[in-house]
Amino acid sequence: MPEAKPSPDSRETYLELVRKIQELDYAYYVQADPLASDREYDRLYASLLQIETEHPEWKTEDTPSQRVGGEPLGKFPTLERQVPMLSLDNTYSKEEVIQFVNRVQKLAPDEELSWVVEPKVDGVAVSLVYENGRLTVGSTRGDGITGDVITENIKTIRSIPLTLRSHNDQKPKASSRSSTKLKANAQPDLFGSLDFNPPEPSKTDSGNFPALLEVRGEVYMSRSGFARLNEKRQEQGEALFANPRNATAGSLKQLDSKLVAQRPLDISLYGIGMVEADPESFPTTQSALLEYLKSIGLKTPQRIWRCKTVDELIAAIEELDQIRNDFDFEIDGAVIKLDSIPLREKIGYTSKSPRWAMAYKYEAEQGITRLNAISIQVGRTGALTPVAELDPVQLAGTTVKRATLHNEDELRRKDIRIGDWVVVEKAGEIIPVVVQALVDRRTGEEEIFHFPTECPECNGPVQKAQGKEEGDLGVVWRCVNHDCPAKARGRIIHWMSRGAMDVDGGGETLACQLVENGWVKDVADLYDVTQEQVASLERMGQKSAERFHNGLMASKSRDMWRVIFGLGILHVGAGVAKALAKRYKSMHELQQASVDELNEIRDVGQVIAESVQAWMAEPINQILLERLERSGLNLHSSIYQEISTEKLPFEGKTFVLTGTLPNLTRPEATEKIEAVGAKVSGSVSKKTDYVVAGSDAGSKLEKARQLGIAILSEDELLDLLKPTE
Repeated sequence: MPEAKPSPDSRETYLELVRKIQELDYAYYVQADPLASDREYDRLYASLLQIETEHPEWKTEDTPSQRVGGEPLGKFPTLERQVPMLSLDNTYSKEEVIQFVNRVQKLAPDEELSWVVEPKVDGVAVSLVYENGRLTVGSTRGDGITGDVITENIKTIRSIPLTLRSHNDQKPKASSRSSTKLKANAQPDLFGSLDFNPPEPSKTDSGNFPALLEVRGEVYMSRSGFARLNEKRQEQGEALFANPRNATAGSLKQLDSKLVAQRPLDISLYGIGMVEADPESFPTTQSALLEYLKSIGLKTPQRIWRCKTVDELIAAIEELDQIRNDFDFEIDGAVIKLDSIPLREKIGYTSKSPRWAMAYKYEAEQGITRLNAISIQVGRTGALTPVAELDPVQLAGTTVKRATLHNEDELRRKDIRIGDWVVVEKAGEIIPVVVQALVDRRTGEEEIFHFPTECPECNGPVQKAQGKEEGDLGVVWRCVNHDCPAKARGRIIHWMSRGAMDVDGGGETLACQLVENGWVKDVADLYDVTQEQVASLERMGQKSAERFHNGLMASKSRDMWRVIFGLGILHVGAGVAKALAKRYKSMHELQQASVDELNEIRDVGQVIAESVQAWMAEPINQILLERLERSGLNLHSSIYQEISTEKLPFEGKTFVLTGTLPNLTRPEATEKIEAVGAKVSGSVSKKTDYVVAGSDAGSKLEKARQLGIAILSEDELLDLLKPTE
């Protein structure tokens, strides 16, 4: 008699669905070989979320729904590593590569050396810890010894498995495209008719995986994902990221993992730290290690080179340089590693870096072209930015016609003149940069550019001031005329953007027309514009005018944080606006805040605090807020949070975790300890108050006994942390 198929509402069906989505994620994000259409995947994922909503008790620790992120953290806990994450020595010289190889050979004179060359991904170094095959900790490199624990952010990266695969698992075979269609007379079930049989879950015991495996690599953002992210930020009126690496670093620092889940992050894993495994069964070469990591579901470098001689090393470095723009991520160099892992331990380390590895850095891609003119752009805050107008030049696969000159000081320092032949560099920047002028090519006809003493938009006065705004470098000129059309356009465009007040029917073209007609000088003027006026504008009409009018009315009910962001206060992005709205329940309260009070808010700081307080103190801005309130805008916060002044019971206490706890993972135990005000350290010292010991506890437990430190089991820890009546 055939075995009965699990009913759609059984836990067995749920577990099968979890395994199936895990396999689809692995095929798509790690192997770049999709096994299902986007529509099919979305249908399965929706089914998963529905089941978990109806049966939360069924949720597994490695459910794919963790990828969407959880509740925001108050701060990142830290950890101390037993095996440091050292940085690499680097060079731009092939001669120094030869010297490096010779140094290593002298340290191992009787050994025949072999090498591995890997792409050096321009990202952010991280460490992942898997305990018995399950991801328990993700952390940043930090200073090499101490890093921030960012596990919830790491879990949102879909190419990182939450549970390792058995390296005996075979990749599931996808059937033909037609298999996604229902066969005749077939009854659709939870899985539709996709011809797919996910493997049974891997056993997570030490027979399949190391009891502890720390893998290290680089989180990055793809070029295509970065471009999409910046397009979205531009639509929402948010500052653009300068390059993929900055975007990656900023994403991993977010305390809200739901925001991180929206960022197109990926990973390349290339090394190990702490490992608790049978030495005889663990890889002994870098090339074998990468194959092993790949076999258990981890994403490793797309291509490596194995080399025996210096000539082969140089050839590999040069080949990677030629093809690096073919990858969909930034590569800024080549990493050279000794292949033999036991030989590495023999050769050893300096205090800062391994002696057996080196990074060869590539020069940023540059081009030479003629600078025909210098134009001045006036931004929303009045900043005057010089921009080089260039003869078109190809850089990194794109045509560059304009490049930033940053500010007057940079222009003078580099002595860049109109008519110069210039070197332009594009190292992931949104607007390429003019690096230098080729002075030896000058003919004497070049012209020195004189920075304007008046705003080119309104002929109003400009002032020089220190600026730390996005894109500012050092001292900048700013137009101080509040009614400057360029500033007005920028303010209106920003206010109506999706990320701010999200005014449906608004946009750059409409903003320009409203300002040019003299109807709008500030954001409060928008609410005085009539539907008839808008309908009379070019390419608008009654329907468009009605849509815009309705969009304005809807914007009146937006939350206060959007108003704060929409006001365009210098240095205040969406994240800072939300932080302010969590601290102050009304705009009136925010207006009364002092710099010292603002400075105490997380994500604010001294510069932002001074900017906010200065903006609020301006009479013209106070009048603006009054007008907005009279127009019916909501100036109260729905995300306001009461501040607790209660002292936590374990403030100042230090705990150390060692071994494997029976129920709690280390991050879970850390969270419980930090919730009562204590901190968790990675090493035992005289300042340690408690050591929490699980099974297989090692030297930390022995040191705690020698120092007479209180040792707790998991149950004793939970009893200790229970709130007292």
